[in-house]
Amino acid sequence: GLKDVKAMSGLDSVDAVMGDPHIVSGSNNWVVHGQRTKSGQPLLANDVHIPLSMPSTWYENGLHGGRFQHVGFSLPGVPMLIVGHNGKVAWGMSNLGPDTQDFYIEKLDDPKAPRKYLYQDVWHDLEVRREEIPVKGGAPVVLEVKSTRHGPLMNAVMAEELKDSEPLALKWAHRECQPLINAVLKLNLAADWESFRAAMKCWEGPGQNFVYADTAGNVGYQATGKIPLRQGHQGLIPMPGWTGESEWTGFIPFEELPASFNPPAGYAVTANNKITSDDYPHLIAHNWFPGYRAKRITDLIEAGTQHTVESMRDIQAQTYSLPAEALRPYFLAAALPADDTQRQAVDALKAWDLRFEPEAVGATVFQAWYIEVLRKLLQHKLEPSLVNQYLMGQYERHGSLHMPFVIGLMSQPDSAWWDDPKTPEQETRDDILRAALGVATAWLVKTYGPKPEAWAWGQVHQLTYAHQLLGGPAIPGPIRRVFNSRPVPARGDNYSVDGASFLWSHPFKVVHGTALRMIVDLADLSRSVSIHSPGQSEHLFHKHRDDLMELNRKVEFHPMLHTRQAVEQHREATLTLTPAVA
Repeated sequence: GLKDVKAMSGLDSVDAVMGDPHIVSGSNNWVVHGQRTKSGQPLLANDVHIPLSMPSTWYENGLHGGRFQHVGFSLPGVPMLIVGHNGKVAWGMSNLGPDTQDFYIEKLDDPKAPRKYLYQDVWHDLEVRREEIPVKGGAPVVLEVKSTRHGPLMNAVMAEELKDSEPLALKWAHRECQPLINAVLKLNLAADWESFRAAMKCWEGPGQNFVYADTAGNVGYQATGKIPLRQGHQGLIPMPGWTGESEWTGFIPFEELPASFNPPAGYAVTANNKITSDDYPHLIAHNWFPGYRAKRITDLIEAGTQHTVESMRDIQAQTYSLPAEALRPYFLAAALPADDTQRQAVDALKAWDLRFEPEAVGATVFQAWYIEVLRKLLQHKLEPSLVNQYLMGQYERHGSLHMPFVIGLMSQPDSAWWDDPKTPEQETRDDILRAALGVATAWLVKTYGPKPEAWAWGQVHQLTYAHQLLGGPAIPGPIRRVFNSRPVPARGDNYSVDGASFLWSHPFKVVHGTALRMIVDLADLSRSVSIHSPGQSEHLFHKHRDDLMELNRKVEFHPMLHTRQAVEQHREATLTLTPAVA
């Protein structure tokens, strides 16, 4: 919380330079035109990265009947497919990450029991909505939601964060978005680029990057979302709500959202990176995910003109680290190993192939070393209590925006960022890199033992699919162990194409990773493949509870059965639902 304002000093300025630590990474999607494929027809790939759990957020599904001949992924309980293909058109999505929320500081008539708020010199009644939550065996809980023209007052529900704050109302574009079901229905029935874009126009929130391909050989990209146009501010800080000078003037028109149809390069790629050029006239977001995933995907697509489902799979499986490629030369050049352990660590980093594969010891050395460099840079600028807060990220969301800043700092060996203000001498980059190596190796020995083989990436970077109800830390251990998956080694890291992210304050436990993968071949839809994890069922001891986990971990697939004939040939069971006789 914001209990001690003095202790908070510096966090905002560090945030402005290094990046917000609270950004959650998202997904990859891309589409390749026939000019770059072996078949001469498009390929479309999508892998979605989210917090992972038991059961999966996704459900593999086929809809066969009437207007529907679809296969792909649905959300349990939600009709139709969210990503997939319908025999004519294929689509995949990733998070665009637009800035659609602003706080407004409000002036109220009575801070303790407000009834009115000020707007342009006139007092207006607060809108009050009474929510009653029934409680079994007890009195109902009554909640009064008070709203201004901007939105609900958040101080009571964000008591910890806004404890000593002025009244703050949250304005959120989502309140003005039409129901998503309209867009999903139109998307499922799209037959060409025109009808696909009509569906995209209805997809007002949350903002997404969609890639498109059709059996006629066309490919495309479309950004979606209701993204505000602001006057007098950029949405970075809470604005005065009573003046009327910081209002939204509308939303970016759909026709002005980024889009492309059959781009000349022969492909379109998104990975939560900045998708607009600097001359794009509207503000979509301030914080984009660093472009390492997007660059690796783009480089590999550009390297070939004979792409197949297999080459798309190889891109999805990429664990090569562009950040490590940039940082390792500086780490190795600075290293002066002080003992055998440090020498073994440096040798492992030198021998590493820059891929975050389970057997790689150098991968763990790199991450442990980087974390200590990052921690030291933060300690030079922040109160000690805030270093962990930055690394933790509010609500346990891992931040990854500091990496480009740290890489940029390597070419400035005498920058003030390297100097520790608590010591009389002036530290340089190499002083900090050497000190960080000492701390990192001591931590590795203490946490995983003295033998470097115990530091292998797959030994320390593991994933447990936690049961959504009975898998959390508050549940007793024996129950957790029954309902959660077994821990599995995870490939990749926070920046690799095959992503499996950890919190910088709790290395290297995976908190976020690849939840589904799909590759659609528009030349022959029966060659399309998909996978998700851990399984289709959540029932204890069910054979399909976690049978997809190993396939997913190894980036292997099963066929996306599309036709009724293919589905019936491979059926395991049939469930017939018969209406009750009146």
